[in-house]
Amino acid sequence: MSRTVIENAHIATVDAVGHEYLRGHVVIDGTRIVSVGEGPAPHELAQGATHLDATGHLLTPGLVNTHHHLYQWLTRGIAQDSILFDWLVALYPSWSRIDADLVRDGSAGAMAVLARSGCTTVGDHHYVFPENSGDILGGIIESASDIGLRLHATRGSMDLGESQGGLPPDFAVETTDAALQASADAVARYHDRSFDSMVRVAIAPCSPFSVTADLLRESAVLARQLDVRLHSHGAETVEEEAFCRSTFGMSPTDYFESVGWLGDDVWLAHCVHLDENAIAKFAATGTGVAHCPSSNGRLAAGTAPIVSLLAAGVPVGLGVDGAASNESGQLGTEVRNSLLMQRLRFGADSFSGREALRVATMGGARVLGRQDEIGSIEPGKLADLALWKIDGVEHAGIADPVAALALGALPPLARLFVNGEVVVRDGYLDRVDERDIARRAAAASADLAGRS
Repeated sequence: MSRTVIENAHIATVDAVGHEYLRGHVVIDGTRIVSVGEGPAPHELAQGATHLDATGHLLTPGLVNTHHHLYQWLTRGIAQDSILFDWLVALYPSWSRIDADLVRDGSAGAMAVLARSGCTTVGDHHYVFPENSGDILGGIIESASDIGLRLHATRGSMDLGESQGGLPPDFAVETTDAALQASADAVARYHDRSFDSMVRVAIAPCSPFSVTADLLRESAVLARQLDVRLHSHGAETVEEEAFCRSTFGMSPTDYFESVGWLGDDVWLAHCVHLDENAIAKFAATGTGVAHCPSSNGRLAAGTAPIVSLLAAGVPVGLGVDGAASNESGQLGTEVRNSLLMQRLRFGADSFSGREALRVATMGGARVLGRQDEIGSIEPGKLADLALWKIDGVEHAGIADPVAALALGALPPLARLFVNGEVVVRDGYLDRVDERDIARRAAAASADLAGRS
């Protein structure tokens, strides 16, 4: 593969000490970063390379999305004024009619928008598998490969239907045994453990109100036997808190602990309603958190205590959540939203732009267990990079280039690199036809609406 030299950028490395270079260089050789520093690239590395003059640009690690429901791209704009439980009840009937083809086209739309907003790694939580719906995970993986994004797919599940006291309708759930077998099959078929893996798989029962305790316990055992990670929703709303206390006699965090679901191989989405005791348990066990500020606002779930979690040492990453509860679908805008919401809760000096960027990059890499591979700009790491144009009318003259991303309008992308390959060029997807993705996503959305 060819060597690429990016020069004259303001570089925010997000390494352990937060090195930044005012007019720096990064050299990409194949899939890896081989040099980072102030000034021009070393002559021996620059010779014969493709050069990209990044004057007027901010270079950051690619953003890492730790929680999404890509298929929900097909059901945006529905139940706009509902809280989580009412919103789910409104949408379950539609979701129970998806199939692999619809999900492939919907996920392509979602990932196109993620890429154009600076996201290089997508964590997707898919948990609806209607009977005879085909290879849904395969469809998501196909779309990610076409666009060029790194994917952390999860094989989710629901086995607690309404007749058993759960929230989903009975026709939308699987049996416990079927979910476990399908999870094992997904890992065997798609999980790639290599350093530069483009697809990894985790096991992900949906939530305390949609799965049985048996499924949670057995999924934890299975994931640890297979050496893969675990993911679910947790402590998202006051209604979930009430459900757990009424059903299990304990808080969501204590319930997860009771079924073997706290640990450094686990990350939970949202975690809005955590007290000091819960935060201490997350910190002691290394359990990660996927923070989804816009979705939490859209569903009026609350503001997660990210400042407190970070102070305790909890791994925290950023997430979009489902496009049906965050119709924007952009990850880049979540950097700003996370900062603003934390300041509303904790004060003006509680959470800086650079801390928000770290959550969106290195924080997400930690949550997904890939901190040695992605999340910062350092020699030896994979070349997942976002080059933001900040000399346009929206940002020209801004005192701090990082503030252009963390506080300003989302800057346009000049380039997005994944594994050293260009995925976005001058604001547009480089490997696929965006108009075709838009047409197919619109048709799939109309098809699903017709089925419902």
